[in-house]
Amino acid sequence: MWKKILASCLLLISFTAPVMASDEPLTLDWIDLVPESERKMFDSVGMPAADHNGGAAPQSKIGNVRTELNGSKVKIPGFVIPLEGDANTVTEFLLVPYFGACIHVPPPPPNQIIYVKFPKGAPVQELWDVIYVVGTLKTETIEHELAETAYVIEGSSIEAYDDM
Repeated sequence: MWKKILASCLLLISFTAPVMASDEPLTLDWIDLVPESERKMFDSVGMPAADHNGGAAPQSKIGNVRTELNGSKVKIPGFVIPLEGDANTVTEFLLVPYFGACIHVPPPPPNQIIYVKFPKGAPVQELWDVIYVVGTLKTETIEHELAETAYVIEGSSIEAYDDM
């Protein structure tokens, strides 16, 4: 009898553990947004340097997206460039890998910029330092006057950045 109970418990745990684990977001770094086959090319080109002389340089169109991440619950750090909102909350913003991206020219490649939508709004005071954005990642192109993006996150929460 105890063997049946133990076997039932183990069976139950084996089915519920993956479900419980799936509630945790996949923590990404920015290089994780670049397909494995393109990472060497991406690294050799590097991120664009800010150039304050002359006209606006064009945005690099290097790189594709990782379609297998589409629909994943993710957590990624970055800097915020507010786009929509009011004095207290931001409902749409660009998440970028380094401070000043998109404000200085040229912006990062589209697969290194994420368009974030927070329908409920996110507090403004939390958006000026590096933060974590948690939400559902989609591979979707959005063209904005600042830059083209290759990913969108439907934001569910913002967390303080902790690099430990």
